Amino acid sequence: MDNIYLYMLIALTILAVADIIVGVSNDAINFLNSAIGSKALSLKTIMIVASLGIFIGAVYSSGLMEVARKGIFVPAEFNFHEIMLIFMTVMITDILLLDFFNTLGLPTSTTVSIVFNLLGAAVVMALIKIGASDTQTFADLGDYINTKKAFEIISGILLSVVIAFSIGAIVQWFSRLIFTFHYTDKIKNFGAIFGGLALTAILYFIFMKGLKGTPYYSELKGYLEGNEIYIILCGFLLFTLLSFAYQKITKKSILIIVIAVGTFGLALAFSGNDLVNFIGVPMAAYHSYEAWSVSGASATDFTMGVLSKKMPAEPFLLFIAGGIMVITLWFSKKAKTVAETEISLSRQSDTHEKFKPNLLSRSIVKGTTLLTNALTVIIPKSTQKKVNASFQKPDSALLLTKDQSIEAPAFDMIRASVNLMVAGVLISIATTMKLPLSTTYVTFMVAMGTSLADRAWGADSAVYRVAGVLNVIGGWFFTAIAAFMGAGLVVFLINWHPAVMTPILLLLTVILLVRNYLSHKSKSLTKSEDSLKNAESSSLQGVIHESTNNIANVVKRGNKIYSNAINGLAKQDLAMLKKNKKQIDKLSLEVDNLRDNIFYFIKNLDESSVGASNFYINILGYLQDMTQSLEYISKASHKHVNNNHKKLKFNQIKELKEVDGSLEQLLNEIKDAFESRSFEQIGNILNREKNIFKVVSEKIQKQVERTRTEESSPKNTTLYFGLLLETKDLLKATMSLLEEYHDAHDASVKPAKLTPENKEEA
Repeated sequence: MDNIYLYMLIALTILAVADIIVGVSNDAINFLNSAIGSKALSLKTIMIVASLGIFIGAVYSSGLMEVARKGIFVPAEFNFHEIMLIFMTVMITDILLLDFFNTLGLPTSTTVSIVFNLLGAAVVMALIKIGASDTQTFADLGDYINTKKAFEIISGILLSVVIAFSIGAIVQWFSRLIFTFHYTDKIKNFGAIFGGLALTAILYFIFMKGLKGTPYYSELKGYLEGNEIYIILCGFLLFTLLSFAYQKITKKSILIIVIAVGTFGLALAFSGNDLVNFIGVPMAAYHSYEAWSVSGASATDFTMGVLSKKMPAEPFLLFIAGGIMVITLWFSKKAKTVAETEISLSRQSDTHEKFKPNLLSRSIVKGTTLLTNALTVIIPKSTQKKVNASFQKPDSALLLTKDQSIEAPAFDMIRASVNLMVAGVLISIATTMKLPLSTTYVTFMVAMGTSLADRAWGADSAVYRVAGVLNVIGGWFFTAIAAFMGAGLVVFLINWHPAVMTPILLLLTVILLVRNYLSHKSKSLTKSEDSLKNAESSSLQGVIHESTNNIANVVKRGNKIYSNAINGLAKQDLAMLKKNKKQIDKLSLEVDNLRDNIFYFIKNLDESSVGASNFYINILGYLQDMTQSLEYISKASHKHVNNNHKKLKFNQIKELKEVDGSLEQLLNEIKDAFESRSFEQIGNILNREKNIFKVVSEKIQKQVERTRTEESSPKNTTLYFGLLLETKDLLKATMSLLEEYHDAHDASVKPAKLTPENKEEA
């Protein structure tokens, strides 16, 4: 039996590596987003700077390792056997929960995850002990849980959300008021002072305050304590002079250096604060095993009061963990998915909004609008005019397409600098207080606060951005609840039969991780292969040639969706119909995104080619008509089978198959014509328009006759007529689209496209 604890320790070591990988995929992007979003530095430079910060920050983690040992529960109340079960539970649950959020692309908190995993596992284990005791009751639960420290940690995490958002908004508002969006000239004059303030704040709190969490502080304590004011003033003067010299010599903005140092500092603060989330539990398990193995006592008799004592920092293990974090940072694809969420919510320009508005987001936006309107009555007009002048954004009309808008910097270097400075300072302060602050909460809410202050959430985007923030915050609460309940369930199962349940749960963890990885990889490949592209040409003939791939894509996918709907209906295959419904939803969303690009498309047109706008708008209208018909056919078929209505009769299925066959042949010919750009072939297809309509009309007439004589199911009749009528609408929209291309195409005109120079200017 004793060997099981050694196996558990080995498993915990492996789980620690896995936890670092999934944890960094979620958290590391927090300190990269500002640099990536502003595009002040190349991605390679950003990664190198962040990697250095992680390595150095790993040393700062030593002071926080106590949280995993005694921050949540009272170790002396548990024996070695129970402690090992708690630690095994926490690592399994933590990995699965973080990987789940990474797969969804939502940033969650590794700190909240680990704290509530520890809390859930400890509470359930304590309840098991209380239940087995004749003298203890539920009221004794407080003896097992370090309620004071746990409450301090949890309240600190929640309070950080409000503080980070508020301070981020305030600092950004004043920064923008001073420098405005047209900050190039002002940075030349006042950049040295801003650089001095930013660099002093970042480096003071990270190095001076951060040193308190390391074993090296005692050697420097005499020089530092009592001299903080002098250090800050000297630092400000030194960094102001260095900032001035840098701008004069290089002729570049000091903001580049602030962003680089801020990224380094935030990476260092992240590593110092969050490394405990990944390896704190395995290190505590190692120290527990070490103490028990030399005690000579049995696992159930050896109490774990030893964990309350200060333990060695194990610098070598910290650096190994830092190395794994760096490797993950460079190679994790899920980290990029998580990055998209925060950058899109803080983007200054338009973007493909990821979240749908809800009742709460609409209410918040309406309430805020009413409050703003009320304030405009109170504040003098002259003051409003001066403030609004500072927040006047650069002309965005030069961004020719929404995709080009997204490829541009998400926000400028002023906001990036504030994001890094505020987040780094807040996290470093928490680290010195030995509070495992959530870096995700802080960096995300600082970014949201600066976005709000920068007026990035305008009338066209506010409901989507607020909904996104609410979704992310809701995910944080879900993390806490899921971690607590999940850890409680897992520790109960392991405690029931450790030798059997531990291997089973470890195997299940591996299976789920592999499954999520393959699913994420498959979705990424599918998205890149099938997605529709926005038009960028500036003339009618250019749009005709450029949009052919989209038409071929929609026709190919529509053909498959229609056939799957008919086949799923014939086989009563609910799984196929459910998957088909998701495919048409995806296609409809992509067509809607093309329509969202119309503003940029029209802005890009040559004055002599305004006719291209009518063509493009008509084409998008026909594509939307096609997807709406396919959506009805797919969802009606799914609804019929899902509600367990009567199967369609043999003759009905046979006739639908005949229609599907004729439609499939037609759509394949259309796809081939557009893929090969054989526009003359479109005329031949249009000549057969009557034949395909005749097939559908014949089926409708047959169903009318059946309904009058033999049909007994109103649901079947309604579904059958609905499918055939929508098929006619699908054919009409398709033929209208073909006619539009046939009438507009002129083979003698060479299509005009954007030149590379134009794109660069854009």
